Amino acid sequence: MAEADIMADPAAEPAPGVDQQALDEVVRFTSDLIRIDTSNAGDGACRERPAAEYVAEQLAGAGLEPTLLERTKGRTNVVARIEGTDPAADALLVHGHLDVVPAEPSDWSVHPFSGEVRDGVVWGRGAVDMKNMDAMVLSVVRHWARGGVRPRRDIVLAFTADEEASADDGSGFLADRHADLLAGCTEGISESGAFTFHAGGGMQLYPIAAGERGTAWLKLTAQGRAGHGSKVNPDNAVTRIAAAVARIGEHSWPVRLTPTVRAALRELAALRGVDVDAEAPGFDVDALLDRLGPCAKLVEPTIRNSANPTMLTAGYKVNVIPGSAVAYVDGRVVPGGEAEFRTTMDELTGPDVSWEYHHGEVALQAPVDSPTYAAMRAAIERFDPDGHVVPYCMSGGTDAKQFSRLGITGYGFSPLKLPEGFDYQALFHGVDERVPVEGLHFGVRVLDHFLRLA
Repeated sequence: MAEADIMADPAAEPAPGVDQQALDEVVRFTSDLIRIDTSNAGDGACRERPAAEYVAEQLAGAGLEPTLLERTKGRTNVVARIEGTDPAADALLVHGHLDVVPAEPSDWSVHPFSGEVRDGVVWGRGAVDMKNMDAMVLSVVRHWARGGVRPRRDIVLAFTADEEASADDGSGFLADRHADLLAGCTEGISESGAFTFHAGGGMQLYPIAAGERGTAWLKLTAQGRAGHGSKVNPDNAVTRIAAAVARIGEHSWPVRLTPTVRAALRELAALRGVDVDAEAPGFDVDALLDRLGPCAKLVEPTIRNSANPTMLTAGYKVNVIPGSAVAYVDGRVVPGGEAEFRTTMDELTGPDVSWEYHHGEVALQAPVDSPTYAAMRAAIERFDPDGHVVPYCMSGGTDAKQFSRLGITGYGFSPLKLPEGFDYQALFHGVDERVPVEGLHFGVRVLDHFLRLA
């Protein structure tokens, strides 16, 4: 379906429990948040405060009492609590980040910070990562305020800074210094799950994230002997760093299947009519991926550790051999794969190159047989009975890593219904990021249903 064919129908009846104002507001909130430039290049210059103040204003309009918190001036987080009807129930954390990755306007069809709504689609940086989810949450809680709705259990809302960098000013700051505001939370939901994945032949999947690979950003340093570029120099730091980077880039990591990935493989294979025993000795996951068609994209990045060289720094003049050289590597680690990753990096870097963590965060797993996972599945199926909910593990990471320090189990659940041909995953950090209006409406309906009853 072309994007021009998914324009919102203003005469359409809202689903039970969601009023038209909520559907209108989610579009407006998404656009408004996109227009607030919260680009985070990782250099400390980002200022999320204008977006945080906007969010706090909408929450106050819903009768809540938002708290604004900063570790660094301008790097603002917002936290609010909605009291549930069952005081004995564990609380649920619903979190979304306010920062976005930078965007170069000349590369885009629409200015990335315009928030323009065109042909039923909201355009701009953050449309899928993740100001859309922020807007859906605001829309739902304001709808509840108008109708006097209370969820079953307490819901803590957290809108965070700095997720696109270290999270030190965001979820890390909240987890380390304001855990009291998250008291009682045992589970959380956030980005990168429950979006429509078109698997071919009319099959529509809704992958819910029940795991994340760990983050292992590395700094490699090679020492050598400085000298003139015309002289023989067997202790060349550039040569040493280049050799280590080449070994890392060419390394083939062994398969390491986690419970979440095994569950995903079983369910995807069943949907594709493939008979498989993922627990059998000698199970060939690569052969199975070849038979899963488009579905393989959901699991292929998470069956192994990975390490991709991304940056090189060395020297200052063409005829001078520098005394040191530096490289950076983006490593990702499956749950339980940390020891193997460290040992492998020691081997690949060799004796002439040292390495250290530039930034590291834990890998996560969440149960796929929990009542909360079942409630998420039921909410999706209520509004798309033909959809198939499957678990998956994220190849990257989210703020759930920092909140896990408090014992909070994280799921990726930011529901969106998307038309065929709309490559949602490619738009994360990509050019012409955008989200369909009807996808936002679907998300509001699903979140409303799920959060009332979860």
